[in-house]
Amino acid sequence: MRDGDADIMCFGHTHKPYHRILNDAEEHKNHHRHAINIGSVGKPKDGDQRGCYVLLTINSFSITSALESIGVQFLRFDYDIEKAAKAIEDSPLPNEYGEMLRKGY
Repeated sequence: MRDGDADIMCFGHTHKPYHRILNDAEEHKNHHRHAINIGSVGKPKDGDQRGCYVLLTINSFSITSALESIGVQFLRFDYDIEKAAKAIEDSPLPNEYGEMLRKGY
């Protein structure tokens, strides 16, 4: 993030939603960077079977020195998990992937 001069980075792949505020005090006094994993739909790794996405709020008064000036809200929604699990089991993918959806891990 520092090399790209980014204050906010949103990413996925790990399937585990989280928001970390990184203090970059070495370079800039009271400068915070936000690392945000947006969540996933399918193959959850946090025990919650529902889909997840993030709502990011950046206002005209948002500044990197104020910890809470950037709003990060994780939103969950239901989807047809059984239908998705069955589609996996009817495909060449390993059946364990369907069970991961059902169990939320």
